[in-house]
Amino acid sequence: MTSYQIRPPDAVPATRAPTVVRDLNWTPAVWLLLVVVCGALFLDGLDTSIMGVALPSIGRSLHLGASSLQWIVSGYVLGFAGLLLLGGRTADLVSRRNVFLAAVTVFGVASIASAGLTDQFAIIALRFVKGVAAAFTVPAGLSILTTTFAEGPARNRAFGIYTLCSASGYSFGLAIGGLLTEVGWRATLLLPGPVALVFVAIGWKVIPRAGAARVRLAQFDLGGAFTATGSLLVLVYAVVEAPARGWASVPTIGLLAVSAALMAAFTVIQLRHDHPLVRLGILRSPALVHANLAGFALAGGFVAFQFTATLYVQDALGWSPIGTALAFLPAGVVVVLVAPRLGPVIERLGTKAGILTGLVCCAAGYALFLRTTPSMPYTEFLLPTMLLFGIGFSLAFASLNAQATAGVADYEQGLASGLLNTSLQAGAVVVLAVTSAVLNAPATPARGQLLPGMKNAVDVIVGVLAGASLLTAGFLNSRHGRATG
Repeated sequence: MTSYQIRPPDAVPATRAPTVVRDLNWTPAVWLLLVVVCGALFLDGLDTSIMGVALPSIGRSLHLGASSLQWIVSGYVLGFAGLLLLGGRTADLVSRRNVFLAAVTVFGVASIASAGLTDQFAIIALRFVKGVAAAFTVPAGLSILTTTFAEGPARNRAFGIYTLCSASGYSFGLAIGGLLTEVGWRATLLLPGPVALVFVAIGWKVIPRAGAARVRLAQFDLGGAFTATGSLLVLVYAVVEAPARGWASVPTIGLLAVSAALMAAFTVIQLRHDHPLVRLGILRSPALVHANLAGFALAGGFVAFQFTATLYVQDALGWSPIGTALAFLPAGVVVVLVAPRLGPVIERLGTKAGILTGLVCCAAGYALFLRTTPSMPYTEFLLPTMLLFGIGFSLAFASLNAQATAGVADYEQGLASGLLNTSLQAGAVVVLAVTSAVLNAPATPARGQLLPGMKNAVDVIVGVLAGASLLTAGFLNSRHGRATG
């Protein structure tokens, strides 16, 4: 078994950009490359959240309750989370440039095609396809950045721009989704398509070409990819169906057992495969493992809270999509103001302290939402949450990306970024599934009242973030935490 052996750099295809940017005097070509890569990553974040504000309109149009609506979000996130590791591995083996451009093309075409569909299952299926495309885009794009910019000030600056685009994609997706939903909820499906194809056209010119060695099908761990995706899919289905079937029912326990068995099979495959998706030795890095656990909680809390708050303000309070968009807008504004200035802050604080501060801000923001009553004005029940979330998400997200990739060899940047983004998306789908099961909101909730189970759902979200904060505080004070900053 070779799973724990680190392959030397000369055993891996040369997919690095031919030049490495080491200073802060960037040429127009470097800036254009950043626009393409970070713009595509913006679309990936956007597509995770853009549907959020449209969900109530979709639910009314297709007569879907909360447990059904969550699949429109989960379909995308499942494809994203399930195949990110394969995406990272493919980018390392084939060509980061080719994988990135092909994946963004599929993303754009699927977006355009989905806008014309009328069947909910077909919409969910194409959402899954878009998620798969994003699974190849994100690790390829991030590894293009980390191999183009040398570790230090140049990479920190690039990460600041990356964070601005990615985090603002998540944040502004809520506002953009509201604006588009006023036109029609299908517009939320369409928008990313043409923009993605424009990025492909520009990227074809500005992303450097690099040589790639011949690869064989055996080098792609398809068994690992399918077992990981299957495990996550079965887990989400079990959690979503548990309220109706019973958490202790035979079907629920059976599905959870199948999910565990698939994950065990994934682990065995990684140990035995000559070219595993995850070189398990990389998990010996406490900093990398911590970044993945914290990322799971950060993204899970964000997606689950967005889902819950959007259903509440539109279905229970009767807000319009544009009103909902404006309500979420302050978080995006904070991200835009904070993210570009995070490089020096992270260097001064260290990534562990940055993650801890970000998680605590998010947890506090969600906890404040627990005070909500139907008669509360916006400035009391939602605005404080949006401001704290904007600060916390920006700081934690930038710190997570810096911590997960620092000290990782160039030829495993795709694996490291794939692991982090898998954790982010897995957190989104798992915490969302649990929250929607607890929420159990009907297709037509009573106006002027709290959603059934809403405060219990927010309790779950706060608990996830609080647990991650405690974990980070413990790691910060541990021997490994003090050693790595």
